[in-house]
Amino acid sequence: MKFERASGVLLHPTSLPGPYGIGEIGPEARRFADFLQATGQKIWQILPLGPTSYGDSPYQSPSTFAGNPLWLSLDGLVEDGLLDPAELKRFPSFPADRVDFGPVIIARMKVLETVCNGFADKASARLRTEFDSFCSQNADWLEDYALFAALKDAHGGVPWTQWEPELAQRDPAALAAARQTCAAEIRNVRIIQFLFERQWKQLRAYCAERRIQFVGDIPIFVAHDSADVWAHPGLFFLRPDGHPSVVAGVPPDYFSATGQLWGNPLYNWKAHKAQNYDWWMARLKRVFGMVDIVRIDHFRGFEAYWEVPGDAPTAMDGKWIKGPDRHLFDVLKKRMGDLPIIAEDLGVITDEVDALREYCGFPGMRILQFAFGTDERADEFRPESYPTHCCVYTGTHDNDTTVGWFHSEAGNGSTRTQEEIDAENKMILDYLRTDGREIHWDLINLGSRSNADTFVTPLQDLLGLGSEARMNTPGKASGNWTWRFAWDQITPAIRDRFAYVTRATGRMH
Repeated sequence: MKFERASGVLLHPTSLPGPYGIGEIGPEARRFADFLQATGQKIWQILPLGPTSYGDSPYQSPSTFAGNPLWLSLDGLVEDGLLDPAELKRFPSFPADRVDFGPVIIARMKVLETVCNGFADKASARLRTEFDSFCSQNADWLEDYALFAALKDAHGGVPWTQWEPELAQRDPAALAAARQTCAAEIRNVRIIQFLFERQWKQLRAYCAERRIQFVGDIPIFVAHDSADVWAHPGLFFLRPDGHPSVVAGVPPDYFSATGQLWGNPLYNWKAHKAQNYDWWMARLKRVFGMVDIVRIDHFRGFEAYWEVPGDAPTAMDGKWIKGPDRHLFDVLKKRMGDLPIIAEDLGVITDEVDALREYCGFPGMRILQFAFGTDERADEFRPESYPTHCCVYTGTHDNDTTVGWFHSEAGNGSTRTQEEIDAENKMILDYLRTDGREIHWDLINLGSRSNADTFVTPLQDLLGLGSEARMNTPGKASGNWTWRFAWDQITPAIRDRFAYVTRATGRMH
């Protein structure tokens, strides 16, 4: 599918400003959309929409279909008459520049529990009708997720493999009894998901009026401790006790000398094929109901994936296993038509992976931070080699900020030696004919001027922030995903300069 020449910003909603501990999809999100419109952007790229669990990562969600309840606009709930303003006056104070996930989750879920408990009395007749319709239309995933979430809460948050065997193995009688016992909690999960979808669609409509498209994200794999795996165990390689027999990861790479051990269960592609890929179709249908374009994380795993034994301590002892390749996408195209998908094709990429992406017609990704190193693929990341049909980024959520990367030291956030960093920096300065004092603008200009249809910069790079604003460090178990910005960081000079670059490079909407 052809993409128009455009640019935009990568910003996860958790990073938005606001008084309630974490970014929300209410007034502050609309204000950010206004900023995008004012600077001529067409794209707002985000990370996965789902709830988070282990490590607060959006790539480890208890459901690939559900929305993140932490993003709900509390002021929006007040406007809808579902929340007493006095509740917000009692809301605790939290840091403005980062998300303190543990206490924030406790405080916000307490407010949402109050909203759910009063929903029957406070919701308007229209809202109650919309709620019933939402539950009916989304029953195929919502019922499993609501029961899963209620049971997980009832079991103190432990993984589903530690529940009673009859619940872990989904004995029909045990599930029926649990639905009765947990009826109130199940209803609360449904209400929260309804409110999330309602607010999200309001934000999406606001952006659409300003000709801004959302680029969403789906991880190729799903979390083991999720409703997806619990409800569909036959679609994954699991042992009789429910634990994965093999897990996902990648071999040693730029970020880790021992590889990345993700731990996600691997798909039983034979079982998916036997069901005509119904689960994948439902997954894509759901995400395309929420965003305009989808980035598929780790696209190379469809051609071949790195299989690691379920009990391995690192990802080093894995092996490449063939994936579903073209057959999956042939079926999806036949059932859903052409889809606006961006293929994340970073890492160990072979000719076979490139051939699959080209066969599907998906644009790949180019990362400017990878363009000046010693890697054998570095040439592919420099603008003179870009095909038109690709998406270029200064960096992604996994990279350090551009300023942090340029000033990095050996052993800090990547596997590069100090000699490699020094050589890389010399090449950057020579290539760009710059002194490096505004390295972030150097890369923004370079990417925006490129031949690539799509250019996206993380907001951190637009603001010229250092490593303190890094969103994620792969392989680091905690302390990720916490960064938030403040409105005074987006100065008039930054806004005007970004608009100028966008206009001058033919990307203005």
